[in-house]
Amino acid sequence: MFEARHTMDAPTTTSADNGTSGGNGGGGWFTPRREPAPSGGDQGAADGRRLAAMRPVGRPPTGQGTPGQATPEQERISPPEPEGQRPEPEPAHHGHEAVRPQPGSAQSEYGSPQPGHGSPQPNPGPEPRVPAQRPAPAPEASPDAVLIRRTMAEVGPVADKVTSYFYALLFVRHPELRSLFPAAMDTQRDRLLKALLTAAEHIDNTEVLVAYLQNLGRGHRKYGTQPAHYPAVGECLIGSLSRFASAIWDAEMEAAWVRAYTTISQVMIDAAAADELRAPAWWYAEVVSHDLRTPDVAVITVRPDQPYPFLAGQYTSLETPWWPRIWRHYSFASAPRSDGLLSFHVKAVPAGWVSNALVHRARPGDIIRLGPPGGSMTVDHTTDSGLLCLGGGTGIAPIKALVEDVAEHGERRPVEVFYGARTDHDLYDIDTMLRLQQSHPWLAVRPVVDQQAHLQLPDVIREYGPWNEYDAYLSGPPGMIRSGVDALRDIGIPSDRIRHDSVEELVAAGD
Repeated sequence: MFEARHTMDAPTTTSADNGTSGGNGGGGWFTPRREPAPSGGDQGAADGRRLAAMRPVGRPPTGQGTPGQATPEQERISPPEPEGQRPEPEPAHHGHEAVRPQPGSAQSEYGSPQPGHGSPQPNPGPEPRVPAQRPAPAPEASPDAVLIRRTMAEVGPVADKVTSYFYALLFVRHPELRSLFPAAMDTQRDRLLKALLTAAEHIDNTEVLVAYLQNLGRGHRKYGTQPAHYPAVGECLIGSLSRFASAIWDAEMEAAWVRAYTTISQVMIDAAAADELRAPAWWYAEVVSHDLRTPDVAVITVRPDQPYPFLAGQYTSLETPWWPRIWRHYSFASAPRSDGLLSFHVKAVPAGWVSNALVHRARPGDIIRLGPPGGSMTVDHTTDSGLLCLGGGTGIAPIKALVEDVAEHGERRPVEVFYGARTDHDLYDIDTMLRLQQSHPWLAVRPVVDQQAHLQLPDVIREYGPWNEYDAYLSGPPGMIRSGVDALRDIGIPSDRIRHDSVEELVAAGD
């Protein structure tokens, strides 16, 4: 089911219970079967215990709850109210999961109000002694979160065995699901674990977790995922975790995973069902131009078969006809255009099936498929803050889209772009960016070439500024994202004003 951002994806139907979830009684998802022998040198006997029953998702247990009434699991993770168009883990600069830091997730950068401000007041006499203020302690993790994180810590050292065993269980017990996955499963195995780690990390952060799961649910439509598939995945997931965490696994831990997975899957199912009412599972698109800028970088423009709504700074998943069921994320390289065309910057990477096909094989007239848009690295047009943009390599694609977006809104907010590359040869889109600078006096473009400056891109921004009134946007390789975020925090930009796509997703989408 899971990927670093997706693992199975496709059209889903409406949930039978209109979103109610909860309870671990009822019909039972698991049937006792012999598990396949483990691969490699692990010859231990399979755990023959029957796992706790899990009710089918979308079907409330008999006698528990009433229609329209939230169950305990819903109260733990409740989907937020619809917010209209949502600006939501391989883009031109590799895969995105567009995770924007959440306001309020860290302590205030500015501390408590200081005394001595405002009008002077009469002296009322000695002030009572006030104990020194201490930072508020971090919220205590919920019992389920503690157990789930213990599980992930236990299986971490044998993550490859956990994921391989999970897929072995899934395909042996449910062979009909094999066709939903790509022929080569190497990348897919990595994505499952990264998705689990992401969910475990945010298990108590409802806002972040629900947004992540809703995006997963919508994205899974393009893979053909149906609500009936989720019980099979849950059965095999817990079967694999219980085997490789056997030293700490008990009924309490299993119950925590049942509760968490039941709620997680319901959020995804409901998001897919809602998305089905307003958008197709995928779009077909014809390649209309293929511009090879360097031996390994191409700018590809496509025409979708129907309107494709998105926001500048977002990305999509893309499938080529040469590698069915293998999807990679790419950023849009322009703001929405009146002619409806979409452009992408693609760099062919070693052993990259999709990227090499797009750069070296695709030609005008070829038909590809597009998944839904995603990503939250978008411009907030309700403010007039400046934009500080760091784009490394093909990460300049969404930065260019953001500049066009600001220009189309007729704003005069300052935009500072630092375009990083290893060599002059890698500044493949510098002419386009300089033309934009000539057309817009509020835009400054500064190329940063590592071999000439002997500095990394994040280090260069410290020499400019100040950046107190700017929102920061980063797009590029994972290492640049990490070091860039650290540099921006070091110079005083709060985390909630730093926007980038999830590093975990960037790592996962290695094609």
